Order: sequence, then structure tokens, then C-alpha cells
Amino acid sequence: MLTEHQITFRVRYPETDGMGVVHHSRYFQYLEMGRIELLRASGISYAQLEMEGILFVVVKVECRYKAPARFDDELTLTTRVARKTHVRIDHQYLLKRGETVIAEAATTIACVDRQGALRVIPEEAIGT
Repeated sequence: MLTEHQITFRVRYPETDGMGVVHHSRYFQYLEMGRIELLRASGISYAQLEMEGILFVVVKVECRYKAPARFDDELTLTTRVARKTHVRIDHQYLLKRGETVIAEAATTIACVDRQGALRVIPEEAIGT
């Protein structure tokens, strides 16, 4: 599994609030996009993992907002695996517009089964 991946995307109009800036809740969706695309770039389909009963849930999220992002801004999100254990993965994120840092974030995701019970991340699932 790759330990770092980058995606570039544009802010869509419905992601902004009444002040014309990206609503704070949308950043969490961006983080999820980063995690999914990191897996995809590693040759792993999260949709397939779910079909096999390998699920990941966010157990911790932190975001520090540094500058506003606005409609049609082109943003670059770097997602990095900071730490892996047998049941969890910690990610760090850097969201930028050009050289301007928009946000820095971190998440912890845990591997669970369909009943929500903690489970070991299968080695073949993400190369732990």
C-alpha cells in the first residue's frame, strides 16, 4: 500500500456557504476522498473491501482551518499514512490552494466487521 497520495479537485458551488466559502463540514468529505483515492492508487477498491465485510470507521478527526477556500478554487489534497497498527490507521492531510495552506487534518480509522466489532485488518486487504 502506498503511504502517500495526492489528488487535485475544484470546489463545487454547493460546497460553499452563504459567505461564499467552503463550509467546514465539507472538509471531512474531502478527507474521505483522499483516503479512498489512496487505496485506489494502491490497487485496492474500498467498495470491494466493504463487500467482503472489511469496514473502516472514523473514530477520531481533527481539522485546523488556515485559510478559506471558495467556489471554483483548485485544491490539492495530500493524504499520508502516519501510523498503522493491526486494527487502525492514522492519516494526516494537507489541503492547499497553490502554495497556500487551506487546512491541516488528521484522522484515525478503525477496522470493524458488519456488526461493528473491532477486527484485525487482513494483510491482503491493505498490506499491513
